[in-house]
Amino acid sequence: MLSHFNVINNGFMIGEYLQLTHEDILCCAPPLFHCFGLVAGLMATFTHGAAIGFAGRDFDPAQVVDLLVRERCTALHGVPTMYIAILKHLDKIGVTIDTIRTGIAAGTKVPPALISEIQERLGYKFVGNTYGMTETSPASFMTSVTDTLDQQLYTVGRVMPHVTAKVVDQENRILPVDARGELCVSGYLLQQGYYNNPDKTAEVMIRDENGVLWMHTGDEATIDEHGYCRITGRIKDIIIRGGENIYPLEIEEHILSHPTISNVSVVGLKDERYGEAVAAFMQIRPGHDKPSHEAIRGWVHDELGRHKAPQHTFWLGPGEMITEYPVTGSGKIRKEVLREIGNRILEQSEARPVAKL
Repeated sequence: MLSHFNVINNGFMIGEYLQLTHEDILCCAPPLFHCFGLVAGLMATFTHGAAIGFAGRDFDPAQVVDLLVRERCTALHGVPTMYIAILKHLDKIGVTIDTIRTGIAAGTKVPPALISEIQERLGYKFVGNTYGMTETSPASFMTSVTDTLDQQLYTVGRVMPHVTAKVVDQENRILPVDARGELCVSGYLLQQGYYNNPDKTAEVMIRDENGVLWMHTGDEATIDEHGYCRITGRIKDIIIRGGENIYPLEIEEHILSHPTISNVSVVGLKDERYGEAVAAFMQIRPGHDKPSHEAIRGWVHDELGRHKAPQHTFWLGPGEMITEYPVTGSGKIRKEVLREIGNRILEQSEARPVAKL
């Protein structure tokens, strides 16, 4: 449950970071029923006198591109899967977009390679790399126009005004600079609680010894000496292989740097020997040949090590066992569904060849 105070103030702060004015027209790809569309979209424009356009009831890259061109939009919001689909559609129709100056890429961790491509191909002067969750109205961290390119690409910026953050261990002890742990945030932006679910609320909203209320995000992160935050993964998505923690996000970002891969999601599948095995679900860029299983393993092995190389590789697209990613209404990939699909495929002995370890 979010209050008017939560969403209006968070929307205003986002609009400030994007430097929105009455001359801007925002194309908002995320839906209004999601905090991204409602707060980062509608409230950010509403509090700054900017215009906003929604391309349709459901996300359709063709409708988004049509709106961008027709209205000469100066800003665009989206989650990574949306940006990837928009770029694919632009390739298909041969249209160039050159009016966009700003916008947000968020909803899940945005690979640096994708931010670079967005900036290069859509003409962005500034892409707001943002971190948040519905329970925090949503944005708590965001990059700014004054950040260096590396800070914009590889971090989610610094904590926003009137918000406090910390990184804690499993015992809720504050960790030192650059140490990995659970990210917690506090401030005006915290939800009022989960509707009719006090037990769930008490599970994630915890007061410290000083009486300060903190939201435990469930995301693993580090904060450096200058306050810049790096999201290293979702704690529940960490793959435990033979007792060793493997972080899917690190593998995803490296696979996305392969010139033929347009999208990837890495999950852990059941493995009798190690407990879990790394599996990569990938999409190929249009016009490219599909790399072999061994080529993908080698790409990861050479940079990250053998234990992080995918033991299983799956391709998505026409003619494949999986045609498209299962996504939420806001466009996030549903990793739990990919796990179910992958485990079912393995049980049916129809998986891709498995490399010897």
